[in-house]
Amino acid sequence: MIGMRAMKRIAIATLLAAVVIHTPAQADILKTMPHGPYECALPGDAAGAAWIPLEGEGFTISRASRYRSPEGRGTYIMKGDELTFTAGPKNGQQLRRTGTNELRAINKDGTTGRMICVRVG
Repeated sequence: MIGMRAMKRIAIATLLAAVVIHTPAQADILKTMPHGPYECALPGDAAGAAWIPLEGEGFTISRASRYRSPEGRGTYIMKGDELTFTAGPKNGQQLRRTGTNELRAINKDGTTGRMICVRVG
């Protein structure tokens, strides 16, 4: 026969195991990008320029998950390595972090796009 203390210990151990199992994965951890201006471009080719700058796509990351662009200001959220603009002129645009100061566009199908944004400041 199991005593009351043993039952409580089993219940606590079961609860702790459930918490460990259901702890958010690394991808769900909220992060931020380094502050500063980001310029965006498409890759060029061997016959011409190495990069083709995209006017109007650049933005500046500032404090408190905020950004500003030539079109206005807004907010973003970064879960794991995926940045989503949640308000402002870039609302809904998604980028994937591919380096400390580097982001790549995410296509509608979830694949990595061609546009790259790099922190320049």
